[in-house]
Amino acid sequence: MASQVVFQLCVALAFDGLTKNERLYAHWMAKAAWRGTRIILRQVSPEANGIFDLIISLYRSCQGDWEHLATNADVGPEELQKFLDYAALFLSNIGNYFGSGDQKIVPEIPKKALIRLASSNSQTKELLNHVLKDMYQQPPTSLGPPGPFTQTAYYLGNNCLESPEDISSISKLMEDLSIHPENTRLQRYKEPGIDCYDILQASVDESTEILNSITYLSLKNKQVRLVRGDHREELEQICRCLRRASKYTSNPAQQQILDQTMDSFLLGDLELYKEAQRAWITDKAPSVETVLGFVEPYRDPLGVRAEFEGIVGIPEPSETELLNKLASVADVLVSKLPWVNEGIGSSRKGPFEKGIFYPPDFSSVQSLAYCSSNIFPGINLPNYNDIRQDIGYKNIIFSNRMLAERIRARGLQLVAENEQETYQNNRFHSYYIWVVLHEILGHGTGRFLAEVSKDNYNFDPTNPPLNPLTGLSVDSWYRVGQTWTGVFGDLATTVDECRAELVGAYLIDEPDILAVFGYTGDSVVKPDDLVYNMYLQLGVDGLRGLANYDSSTKKWGQAHSRAHYAIFRHLLRDSDGLYTVHCESLTHRLTVQVDRMNILRKGKPSLGRMLLMLHVYRCTADVSRCRALYEDLSQVDGEALQWRDIVLYHKDPPLAFCHANTFLSGDEVGLKEYEPTTRGLIQSWAEREV
Repeated sequence: MASQVVFQLCVALAFDGLTKNERLYAHWMAKAAWRGTRIILRQVSPEANGIFDLIISLYRSCQGDWEHLATNADVGPEELQKFLDYAALFLSNIGNYFGSGDQKIVPEIPKKALIRLASSNSQTKELLNHVLKDMYQQPPTSLGPPGPFTQTAYYLGNNCLESPEDISSISKLMEDLSIHPENTRLQRYKEPGIDCYDILQASVDESTEILNSITYLSLKNKQVRLVRGDHREELEQICRCLRRASKYTSNPAQQQILDQTMDSFLLGDLELYKEAQRAWITDKAPSVETVLGFVEPYRDPLGVRAEFEGIVGIPEPSETELLNKLASVADVLVSKLPWVNEGIGSSRKGPFEKGIFYPPDFSSVQSLAYCSSNIFPGINLPNYNDIRQDIGYKNIIFSNRMLAERIRARGLQLVAENEQETYQNNRFHSYYIWVVLHEILGHGTGRFLAEVSKDNYNFDPTNPPLNPLTGLSVDSWYRVGQTWTGVFGDLATTVDECRAELVGAYLIDEPDILAVFGYTGDSVVKPDDLVYNMYLQLGVDGLRGLANYDSSTKKWGQAHSRAHYAIFRHLLRDSDGLYTVHCESLTHRLTVQVDRMNILRKGKPSLGRMLLMLHVYRCTADVSRCRALYEDLSQVDGEALQWRDIVLYHKDPPLAFCHANTFLSGDEVGLKEYEPTTRGLIQSWAEREV
């Protein structure tokens, strides 16, 4: 594996601009965010918490003087560096699986050298003994449904997912009892004469309740319990930090957010958390932006249970002003999407889009704390579609995370040599706008057809709208209590990301959008160059995505990667020769080229056709047709496996992120940033005192 690039998430300038109370608020919210680390580790793998303890204990045993530790243990400089590389990757991904791709991170330091390194004292020696086998063992090679090559910590016990009928019935039982799945895990076990399932719910309060499941055929003669208290210790620590932060809130909305978030963590009730999310949306342009809770379901094999996440960001006024300028004209831009009826006017956009697109709160922030297995350049929250459609949502771009994209040439080897310099010079410009459009219009658009309550529909069921794909009336919609993730399951996150990526790419040639960001005929980077780069990037990212496909399990390890590959596969089939892939297996050469003259004539209509299909399937709960299309587009055939081999041969070095820490001295808060090295990254985690 190529050595990772360690990137420093600088935040000092933004932090210095905060008032004393805002710094105190940011400090305690960051503390709360980082206290979720062990929840994430527990969600990743059984051994992850033990490996974390080993790394931190080794650091403390030598106070960061790694060379002294290595010399005493008779470990050479190269072997030491391999351990430091592993430790930095582990900490940055918060676990021993990559946050992007879910492949296992295996140490390259020889076992014997690691044993010598950990033998410096009895504590580190004992910690290593507990995790040594699991650190190196393959399989499992990746996260996924429990099997010969994969594992998951969301479904515990032998054969937890063995019975689809049981899992479906438990999901229906939870839905009927209003038990949201996001903050749960599922455990299966045997007791004398009975098969048992425990729904483990994250909460401070501990209790056990036997659920009445006899009305579900597959659950007869089986026991299903709701067991509260999962992640109890960490949630209690988080609540203590939130209580400290509540002394420094800036407005009543922030106080309400914290109160309801604490109540939800105490009781495990996600209806309380949803109330907190509703209040969060009303907290417009806060001086300190925060996200805390069980948020993203990317890693759940069934696509419904969510990983914990904690984020604290400090807005950048100038960048935020630019993003809100785009948000202010978003309603006009929505009318350019392929499912919106033409000529109807801004107050009515057809059955598959909201009549008026109200501008969301859109901010650019510098990340102070981003406690997650995957640090995204931008987010769009909350993930509850009833809140998004009825109340709204927020978009956040992480500017200091975005800067990392400037320093690395991801996929450059997939571009023809005579185009590489231009591609590298223009890549960040198109990528930034792509991410912005992905968040504000990709995740923000659409209207679900639904039976909101019994016999109460948000459309006329006696005269259903026409399906633009068939010309016939729609024949499916969301029933009472159904959600997007519940209906689409394992497809939900990747299809949602794919649709959002398509929206961004589809709209990137719009002059009004480009002008907002200063790209005109007079700019250094010309609009035509930026658009060409976007379509070339679709090809590059489609090929790069294959690195996150596991050929042994035939499963995708990352929602965005699968989406990029599906988009490129569609373009190869549907854009009339717009793309050409050159593959030379013997020389490990793989390049993609685009016919520049025909991008808008062939490429944009092709993107629009795929986008329309996914959008209509999503809005009408048509999971069967969506699955048929998407699984076909994301199937990896023999030719693509050849491409994958070359992509892996030239795989880009992983990126590790080094965050700052805040420290309290009396009633003053200080900030400490760390050098962007493996040593600096490890030190930052040790001083975080998780």
